[in-house]
Amino acid sequence: MSGSGEGGAPRLVGVGMGPGDPDLVTVKGVKALRSAGVVVVPVMEDGGTGRAEATVLHHVARERVERVVFALNERSDRARREAAWDAAGERVAALLRAHGTVAFATIGDPNVYSTFTYLAQTVGALVPETVVETVPGITAMQDLAARGGAVLTEGTEPLTLVPVTAGTPVLRAALEGPGTVVAYKFGRHAREVAAALRATGRTEGAVWGSSLGLPQESIRPAAELEAELASQDAELPYLSTLIAPARRGGRGGKL
Repeated sequence: MSGSGEGGAPRLVGVGMGPGDPDLVTVKGVKALRSAGVVVVPVMEDGGTGRAEATVLHHVARERVERVVFALNERSDRARREAAWDAAGERVAALLRAHGTVAFATIGDPNVYSTFTYLAQTVGALVPETVVETVPGITAMQDLAARGGAVLTEGTEPLTLVPVTAGTPVLRAALEGPGTVVAYKFGRHAREVAAALRATGRTEGAVWGSSLGLPQESIRPAAELEAELASQDAELPYLSTLIAPARRGGRGGKL
């Protein structure tokens, strides 16, 4: 993945870094990072090291990493959020002109609730000849299922993925339906999520996790969620993930 795209066009490659464990970055993802002219990582305005950056630094040298500020959690001030996206796009556009190929590292997968989507749209307007590509990454729900013992789907079961930032009524509607429900970004709404699980009878077998792949990670049964919340004043981490498996009978019952 070195050099520019077709006809010498600049290339912007969104690379999924997985949920946080550096061992869960794909071989193709590592190759994309190492062959790019520069690797961009999104950072918050406070300048702290984010999960994507921490994962990237296990695979490429720091001097090849460019930190670009994004308003990652800005939801209330649309004008401020749009201005931050524009500024980030301008910076990445300049890097594309200078280096030909830019890899943008994003936590999880670049096509699943990723900052990369907004960046690619902005850069495409600034540098229309840009070739945009993505390298898939392992998602938090896959990592949580693997280590929390919650099978995501069987047979003909549907799978519903809900960002709880859309509102807990959306999550409750999904829990009342068939199949497995995965909730992303539920940390700030954990009490409402626990109540929705209880009200829909979906607590049993459900599992939640936060800070996956990091030293402070937590993976626990959802039945312990309310007790966990009662024992602490602070909110759960923003990027907490929940899996509520489908109601199942015997083996092969969903075929």
